[in-house]
Amino acid sequence: MERKVRVRFAPSPTGPLHIGGVRTALYNYLFARQSGGDMILRIEDTDSNRFVPGAEEYINEALEWLGIGIDEGVRQGGAYGPYKQSERRDIYRTHVKQLLDNNRAYIAFDTPDELERARAEHKNFQYDASTRLQMRNSLTMPREEVDRLIAEGHPYVVRFLIEPGRDVKVDDLIRGEVTINSSILDDKVLYKSADDLPTYHLANIVDDHLMEVSHVIRGEEWLPSAPLHVLLYEAFGWQDTMPRFVHLPLLLKPDGKGKLSKRDGDRLGFPVFPLEWHDPASGAVSAGYREQGYLPQAVVNFLALLGWNPGDDTELMDMDELIRKFSFSHCSKSGARFAFEKGKWFNHEYLMQTSGKELAALLRPEMERHGVNPDDFSEEYTAAAIDLVKSRANLLSDLWEQVRFFFTAPETYAEKDIRKRWKPETPAQMEELISVLESLPDFSSAAAEPVVLAWIADKGYHLGNVMNAFRLAVVGECKGPHMFDISALMGKEETTRRIRRSIERITPDNAQG
Repeated sequence: MERKVRVRFAPSPTGPLHIGGVRTALYNYLFARQSGGDMILRIEDTDSNRFVPGAEEYINEALEWLGIGIDEGVRQGGAYGPYKQSERRDIYRTHVKQLLDNNRAYIAFDTPDELERARAEHKNFQYDASTRLQMRNSLTMPREEVDRLIAEGHPYVVRFLIEPGRDVKVDDLIRGEVTINSSILDDKVLYKSADDLPTYHLANIVDDHLMEVSHVIRGEEWLPSAPLHVLLYEAFGWQDTMPRFVHLPLLLKPDGKGKLSKRDGDRLGFPVFPLEWHDPASGAVSAGYREQGYLPQAVVNFLALLGWNPGDDTELMDMDELIRKFSFSHCSKSGARFAFEKGKWFNHEYLMQTSGKELAALLRPEMERHGVNPDDFSEEYTAAAIDLVKSRANLLSDLWEQVRFFFTAPETYAEKDIRKRWKPETPAQMEELISVLESLPDFSSAAAEPVVLAWIADKGYHLGNVMNAFRLAVVGECKGPHMFDISALMGKEETTRRIRRSIERITPDNAQG
């Protein structure tokens, strides 16, 4: 009988969630949903020295914003909890004892100084079959002494006993069968008495087994640990429930060589975190995709295609389509270069697909930050204004810059446009334009445009100068969508008010003949 698909995303609360971790969570989610399985969020907080306040909350908020749904976890609960490793100490103690009782692990008392001396004396020192009998551990010490040191509270670790010379095979769904000889593996620390917590290696194996995880989908950097995990499954007698492994390709720097880092984002001006992060220790603020004006569906679509393709040329795919098409057979073995400019393209495309009404709700905080009360304008007006300009924006922050003149009359006017378009005769022409506009019974774009253009032609005025002066008066600079669409939406009263204001504020000294 085929096992139910159960996957887990298991981040450590040691800081903000890196965009590479987000992609790992996304691939877990796509596979789980496509297979009708479960998605588990497990918090791996066994490294108490690296715990960062607020990091766990950040992880949950980031996944929620991106639409990566969690079936079981600290917040959701579930039948396999607790889902935080620091709350599973009793479980780990039991399994550590099992390994010790079966002579598959041993206790070591080596101090940091002793380990440092060993590294100095032995080139490329590794705590393994070739060195373990020279160290202070339960393999070299009498049982009575081991018991005494433990009773006296001396710190110790429990190490996994790896027998050398064995080929360990790892079946990976992307990379095929990977074989690593056990002689290159060291006797990994599985448990530390100092904080009564296991290390990553033991906790992962125990939790994956007890939570009935069917597939372990994680970054390529964890591939070297896979043979150790295979050996641990065997040591516990769990071979029949061993999960399938999937090691995803790395996210690479946009330029040069190596793994994508925060430094690359700082250097090239793009976020490497889904949400803005405020470091509780230093107070430093790191940029986030949400705060920079990205839509979550655009970030998801962009990340999904970094290391995977749908088998055709399709680029724009919502979450449902990604779930339908996702397959490990189309995942790359090599790293994926992080083309951040492509992310802006995705966001532009999703802005275009999103209605003005939906975008208006997202733009409210930006309006408020600029002193504009969204409730002073009807939903219909705001949505229509956004629909007129959204083709000119890549990010939500760009969107505000494009649409702001619909909500705030210009206080200043672009000097370069004044010099080019505002002539000595312009004020008089603008007064005439006001009269033409005020006489219109129908102020729609289709009705107003032919009347105004006919007036310009009849007067023999310069079309470019008059229309650009009109735009300058209403917008504050010579940019924006079709001018008569702007005036139709603003209405006759606001349009003519702005033209009068420009006549008062743009003085003859600014204009050049």
